[in-house]
Amino acid sequence: MPPQTTPTAASETGPISSNAPETGTNNPTQSAKKRLPAARSAAAAATRPPAVAPDRNADPNLDLEAADDVIERTRAWFAVHRRDLPWRASDAGAWGVMVSEFMLQQTPVSRVLPAYEAWLTRWPTPSALAADEPGEAVRMWGRLGYPRRALRLHGAAAAIVERHGGAVPADYAELKELPGVGDYTAAAIASFAFGRRAAVLDTNVRRVLARAFSGTEFPADAVSAAERALAEAVLPEAAEHAAGWAAASMELGALVCTAKTPKCLACPINALCRWNALGRPAYEGPPRRGQTYAGTDRQARGRLLAVLRHATAPVAESAFESAWNPAEQRERALAGLIADGLAVRLPDGRYRLP
Repeated sequence: MPPQTTPTAASETGPISSNAPETGTNNPTQSAKKRLPAARSAAAAATRPPAVAPDRNADPNLDLEAADDVIERTRAWFAVHRRDLPWRASDAGAWGVMVSEFMLQQTPVSRVLPAYEAWLTRWPTPSALAADEPGEAVRMWGRLGYPRRALRLHGAAAAIVERHGGAVPADYAELKELPGVGDYTAAAIASFAFGRRAAVLDTNVRRVLARAFSGTEFPADAVSAAERALAEAVLPEAAEHAAGWAAASMELGALVCTAKTPKCLACPINALCRWNALGRPAYEGPPRRGQTYAGTDRQARGRLLAVLRHATAPVAESAFESAWNPAEQRERALAGLIADGLAVRLPDGRYRLP
């Protein structure tokens, strides 16, 4: 899902989630004239990323009426085509949404589904997870990848118990203070779990925004001030409509406006898409390199961690020898696991999960 950052444009497996309320397709957006001005109330400001609060009229290239149409059509499409995912269920709760957001970082839905169900069966609340050892979280994480996410989720659960009485906070700023929660995750939880107004910028949403409004095939690797300003500018004023747009645009990017093979003929905003109107020009930015895995230190770390996950007692260093060669890379990977807190070396030279 790596340190908590906004998912990159290169990933097609970034967060694809939402427990946002969907209120149908009648009057799904507010008119441009009725949306919040740049000077928003303190209550509204507390629930949104404190990065950019632009004047909606500041960008002369943004057609606000067209933006309203894009939002309306996307939400109408979502009402029909949304996937039935467990974290979208009415009883998923804020903790269920939070767990899904951690798991879905750079991991496809198909791999997350069984892990999500098993996780919530064992730890249905933050308090239940916080009461267990962090190593058990790593063990249950299994083969989802990027296991530091498990440690961060455990740390977040402990912080929720300590600071918020065991209840996931609804406020963006309080969410952002939790371990492992960055701009994207805080906005996603606030929006999807609590229906708050926030610009949710995951991989899929960013790609939809780039194509529909900026006319480019892909966004930049990292979220820029201009991109966040655009996301804020098109965001509906009403919180429930903003949350619905976040969920709908995310699903559109996951299922239709995909990175490799966009289904433009099936897209509900095809006629409004600036990229399509320009003839779908090819991406001209820096090379978009895919991640390699085979033979890397990351693969080596995964093999060594699997040894610890499957062990019922601490293991000797020799237990790792059959898991990975060459020895130099194995030693480097093991040292990395220890440095990241994913493995512990005991005084007698054996190893275990934290």
